[in-house]
Amino acid sequence: MPAPLTIIPSSPQLPDQADVVVIGAGIVGVSTAYFLAKRGVSVALVEKGQVGAEQSSRNWGWCRQQNRDARELPMATKSLDLWERFAAESGEDTGFSRCGLLYLSNDDQELAGWARWRDFARTVGVTTHMLSSAEAAERGRATGKPWKGGVFSPSDGIADPSRAAPAFARAIMKLGGTVHQGCAARGLETSGGRVSGVITEKGTIRTKIVVLSGGAWTSSFCHQMGVRLPLASIRSSILSVGPSPAGLPDALHTSAVSITRRGDGGHTLAISGRARVDPTPQQFRFAPQFMPMFSRRWRSLMPGGLEGVRSGHETLRRWRLDRPTPMERMRVLDPTPDSGTIRLTHQRAMALLPGLKGAPITAAWGGYIDSTPDGVPAIGEVGNLPGLILAAGFSGHGFGIGPGAGHLIADLITDQTPIVDPKPYHPDRFAGFSAGKVADF
Repeated sequence: MPAPLTIIPSSPQLPDQADVVVIGAGIVGVSTAYFLAKRGVSVALVEKGQVGAEQSSRNWGWCRQQNRDARELPMATKSLDLWERFAAESGEDTGFSRCGLLYLSNDDQELAGWARWRDFARTVGVTTHMLSSAEAAERGRATGKPWKGGVFSPSDGIADPSRAAPAFARAIMKLGGTVHQGCAARGLETSGGRVSGVITEKGTIRTKIVVLSGGAWTSSFCHQMGVRLPLASIRSSILSVGPSPAGLPDALHTSAVSITRRGDGGHTLAISGRARVDPTPQQFRFAPQFMPMFSRRWRSLMPGGLEGVRSGHETLRRWRLDRPTPMERMRVLDPTPDSGTIRLTHQRAMALLPGLKGAPITAAWGGYIDSTPDGVPAIGEVGNLPGLILAAGFSGHGFGIGPGAGHLIADLITDQTPIVDPKPYHPDRFAGFSAGKVADF
């Protein structure tokens, strides 16, 4: 079974024009459109498949500050506040709660790294608690195991990936914006050297500003316009189990396996960082820039197969705008989960948490996580194509920081004071082979 997802209706009619068109209805796209609509901007959100159907419904659901890279931490902190405010302001339920995130470990080096992050976090006003062996055993009592230590981040939380993006999309329509599913954006029109419209399979929308938040599809879309954006995707595999007895943590990370409580009372199970690399033309094109990233994470990455080629999201081919594109042939990226990873994840979870035994597997799915060479998102206007704003490469962190990213983009478009400093995210940093320090996460 695929990842669970709430299905919502689309707006009835594609508009002839809009102040802003957002391409891609993952959590970043819907957040951007929501904050624009709140400010009275006419916005149309177009999605080739269904709202939230790709990585935004296939992740753990964590909304965290803990262990964020310094460049992302301000956006993570703002996002937590925005997750909370969204429910109050929109009346929609994303399943968000500040339940706190628990990390347990028996590795001295890992614990030392968490302690260093705690010391850094204090300098920016973020609270996280290092746990002694006794405290870790108490908080992790559901494991029935001794632990050398751990971390508890009390103000962090989780949201429900099956509900979150659809909730934002409903809120957009309440505010007068439009949401169009099954409506692939094929390309852009330009006039006088800047964006003048979006060509979709259902017609053209005139606009001067486009936000491209297409996830794993973003780089190949940029390639059609001669815009170079280095992205590479890895294929992760996750499963969920049905409801289990009370007393299990809402969110727990260990090096062996991580678990997250779902809105239906069950849990999502995953192994952090474990994924397959499916070779594609785009992967080879940007390989030199990704060498630092892959060299740091090679222990958890495994060679993949032809899933990426078949999916078509990392093609270097050019497509015509008057014919169906690869995005229309693959409405939703739904790659095959790695069966070995699914078995191993389940075995580790049962060994870690005896309370999960007997909980049936309800679903298993794969998902493509798009990453930049430094693991930090690319957010900002394309220098050689004014009016095109990129929002991609969230490197597995997009769900938690999606509201902050959307708010930042809305700030940039409406000339408001940015919610966070936008400079660390600007895609211009990829102009050469050096992308700076690879993110710690």
